Amino acid sequence: MALNRKVATQMRYDEVLYEKTKRIAENELRTINAQIEYFMKRGVEAYEKEHGVISLPEDE
Repeated sequence: MALNRKVATQMRYDEVLYEKTKRIAENELRTINAQIEYFMKRGVEAYEKEHGVISLPEDE
């Protein structure tokens, strides 16, 4: 079973997209980081629903 590890990265965003994400995070009582992670999870789930589950080496 995979551990719940966190990876630190640096990302650049379009300013308008960032401000809208910030507003959504405030409305949802999340940090911006948690909101971006939530959006990423939803995006991966949608992708996998359409294209199938993505296997990672530790899952095999």
